[in-house]
Amino acid sequence: MFYAGIFSFLALLLIASAWYAIRQKDLLYGVIATGVVSLILSVMFLLLQAPDVALTEAAIGIALTTIAFVITIRNTERYENDKVESGFQNKTKEE
Repeated sequence: MFYAGIFSFLALLLIASAWYAIRQKDLLYGVIATGVVSLILSVMFLLLQAPDVALTEAAIGIALTTIAFVITIRNTERYENDKVESGFQNKTKEE
């Protein structure tokens, strides 16, 4: 019964984190939220007595994927910094 409560809490936290990752306008915060989703999944797999899957999810989902996305965002131009006019983002640069 105790594990069912923890598992339900983690499931709700997982859904909230995934929703936050989808709705986030800032790419970096979205990537961090997907890392949190992977962390929660790792704990859930550990509770389901699948330590090999939990370790794989932690290594790939949290570490490798999050680091790759953060490096990619750092090396590209961020649209969040541009001014938004009338709901649309202008990519044209005035010269």
